[in-house]
Amino acid sequence: QLQLVESGGGLVQPGGSLRLSCAASGFTSHYYAMAWFRQAPGKEREGVSCISAGADSVKGRFTISRDNVKNTVYLQMNSLKPEDTAVYYCAARSVAVCPQRSLTTAYDIWGKGTQVTVSS
Repeated sequence: QLQLVESGGGLVQPGGSLRLSCAASGFTSHYYAMAWFRQAPGKEREGVSCISAGADSVKGRFTISRDNVKNTVYLQMNSLKPEDTAVYYCAARSVAVCPQRSLTTAYDIWGKGTQVTVSS
């Protein structure tokens, strides 16, 4: 069974950091493009970051990285803001390269999500 399980969410103060993990099972994630999405209450799911197969990390406001030995993808989030509050989802695409647009329809496997709350 192809499965993604997210962990690492929680409550953090503004300016704080969290590292989310996404453990893959049933498939070898380093052949896939992997991504993080998030969905805030009342809003559409939006892409946060994507990493193509063969890449070790991609730096942006948040940094996505992968550990091929552990078959796990991470999202390091620093300087968090209240507007970052959302459920964060991990997704896998059975194509090696990230899509040009962060469309949910481009991904084949989804986790159930982990809640991130940024509040004082």
